[in-house]
Amino acid sequence: MKRNPGGGFNVVATKGDACGEGSNLMQYVIRVSANGELREVEDHVLQKGSGQCSVGRRPVGLEGTVAGGCEDALGHHFAQTAHLEAASIHAFLRLRDELALRGAEAALQDAALASAVDEVMHTEMTGRLARRYGATPPPPAVATVPLRPLSEVALDNAVEGCVRETYGALVAHHQALHARDAEVREAMVRIAEDETRHAGLSWDIDRWARSRLSAPEQSALREAQKRAVALLRAEVALPLDSALVTEAGLPTPEAALALLDTLEQDLWA
Repeated sequence: MKRNPGGGFNVVATKGDACGEGSNLMQYVIRVSANGELREVEDHVLQKGSGQCSVGRRPVGLEGTVAGGCEDALGHHFAQTAHLEAASIHAFLRLRDELALRGAEAALQDAALASAVDEVMHTEMTGRLARRYGATPPPPAVATVPLRPLSEVALDNAVEGCVRETYGALVAHHQALHARDAEVREAMVRIAEDETRHAGLSWDIDRWARSRLSAPEQSALREAQKRAVALLRAEVALPLDSALVTEAGLPTPEAALALLDTLEQDLWA
């Protein structure tokens, strides 16, 4: 906040997300006059979205944050990864509450809570990698949103879990095998195992929820999933910094598209 000479003040705010092609993290300057009137006086892109961000379960209400302020590609990547791993803690805790509210079996609720605990460790591991490469992971800011009806929970799970988290688990296994950096490989072995279990939970929730939804709601899930896969294809097709491929073990765009082809044939068809 900055006070103006003639009275009133300016408020600087951010909105959006830098995760995903087509998305942007925006900064706005709002002028509040002495009599309380609001007027937007400036806006610009802080960070363009890209497909180089981590893929996982993002919570509803996640606010955009510039990850790390680091020009090094590896530092930026792991800062963004740690940021989203920390955000996933919120996502799973919220998921557990929403499952409980909608009468899900205790096993699903317990698995969501256990997944949140996993994400605490993932945040610590990827945060260490970010700091090693000169970046500082920013803490996630998650707005408070009321618990949602089952149809919205299922829709979110279909996109964030059955598509993005499932693909993220496969990418983690790829990194565990291909990263030249030994510390990255070690971290991804553990993360890949956990994320595979999280992806399985997503599909368990999907089966449970679909049986309780109407035909139009089930159709909406299928369409949302198709759109999510198409967006993911656009994201992973973007070129990567070579260090992300060699040191971090991320798949090249060609390899990423091949991974998506496999998932689409086996799971998303």
